[in-house]
Amino acid sequence: MHNKTLAELNLGLQAKKFSSVELTQFFLNRIDKHIQLNAYITVTPELALAQAKAADQRLAKGTSDLLTGIPIAQKDIFCTHGVVTTCGSKMLANFTAPYNATVVEKFNQSGAVMLGKLNMDEFAMGSSNETSYYGAVKNPWDINTVPGGSSGGSAAAVSARLAACATGTDTGGSIRQPAALCGITGLKPTYGRVSRYGMIAYASSLDQGGPMTRSAEDAAIMLQTMAGFDEKDSTSVNLPVPDYRADLNKSLVGLKIGLPKEFFGEGLNEDVAKTLALAIDEYRKLGAEIVDISMPNLKLAIPAYYVIAPAECSANLSRFDGVRYGYRCESPVDLTDLYTRSRGEGFGKEVKRRILMGTYALSTGYYDAYYLKAQKIRRLISEDFKTALASVDVIMGPVTPSTAFGIGEKMDDPIAMYLSDIYTIAINLAGVPAMSIPAGFVAGMPVGLQLIGDYFSEDRLLNIAHQYQQVTDWHNFIPTGFE
Repeated sequence: MHNKTLAELNLGLQAKKFSSVELTQFFLNRIDKHIQLNAYITVTPELALAQAKAADQRLAKGTSDLLTGIPIAQKDIFCTHGVVTTCGSKMLANFTAPYNATVVEKFNQSGAVMLGKLNMDEFAMGSSNETSYYGAVKNPWDINTVPGGSSGGSAAAVSARLAACATGTDTGGSIRQPAALCGITGLKPTYGRVSRYGMIAYASSLDQGGPMTRSAEDAAIMLQTMAGFDEKDSTSVNLPVPDYRADLNKSLVGLKIGLPKEFFGEGLNEDVAKTLALAIDEYRKLGAEIVDISMPNLKLAIPAYYVIAPAECSANLSRFDGVRYGYRCESPVDLTDLYTRSRGEGFGKEVKRRILMGTYALSTGYYDAYYLKAQKIRRLISEDFKTALASVDVIMGPVTPSTAFGIGEKMDDPIAMYLSDIYTIAINLAGVPAMSIPAGFVAGMPVGLQLIGDYFSEDRLLNIAHQYQQVTDWHNFIPTGFE
């Protein structure tokens, strides 16, 4: 059952080949069996089986939808009523959310079953899922390597079939990068397409939730539930949600694909580049036209991002002060001691680094020199995408410079770690949608191909990804030991 797509699981449930309770118990057993991956922070068997029983009743009444009764997992950044929501941090290790994030509520309304909460880099800050207070997640393709971050638990769980699908969030590549390193499909929607209400904020102008699945069709099914306007979220866009499955089988003849020269230069592993070239050749066979383009400001993305994101993180994380909720130090002598020790003991090293960077960038005398300049660069990068997407239908390129690196390999070199996101960060600065799809292997490790589209063109991206997955089977590969 773990190798069935969401559509296949839905058909099986509808045909009474198995019940949601049976399916849920099956996945709970797999989670217990493969605990070595450390993909989950919290498993919720009692809640899951209760939701599965309710889903079976709904299926019997004929009032179900595509996700009713299907076991999914939530990244531990989405508030979940009555369940510990930690954000991978000691700061929130004792925090039980008093309400549901909108994304969680939407899945509950659809009748989906929540298996538990997935491991992640602390407060979504990291590219390897090694900054989690709960320990590193292992990549199921090679447990000595990282799964990527910050949605590493989500990627590992879907890759190892420990959930039928999972939610992720993407601030600078945190859906696409782990999807690429774990050989699954991951979609970062247009900023504002998926509600951020109840999603614990890292960088508010960059964060976006999205689906992490085996295939593009599964991502379409999942996004159908996740997307939509939410009056509780001031950044939510009030636009109709299309039927994301409607155009999956549309022909790609005449599709114009842009390849930015900045994506294929120095720094890209040679074998990864060759693998991506073969994937792009498949699109040529499907009738697409390949065009070389240039986006000169992409090289400025990393310095701009690492001013803007830490600045926003500095503001957002100021709420964690040991007063209202979260970790509180023992026996503070005064208010300053309470603040200082609660934050010093509750936050991990990477989170502290980014808070300090952001506070510095926002401080008097440095705001104009750093933060304001970074926002101007952000505008230039957005213009690059606008210009490029006026001449091509989709931009393609790598997701990561290499395949998954070893656990511990880059932890002492934050600059090298930040460069892991060199091909993904610009997309968040511009706010456009992008996705990673499995495109092959290098030395037994997955490689992802990145597809980047114009604003609110998720349906087109899903169509482009789906057509590739009809003529290749990289998305169906499963790591050894998890068959």
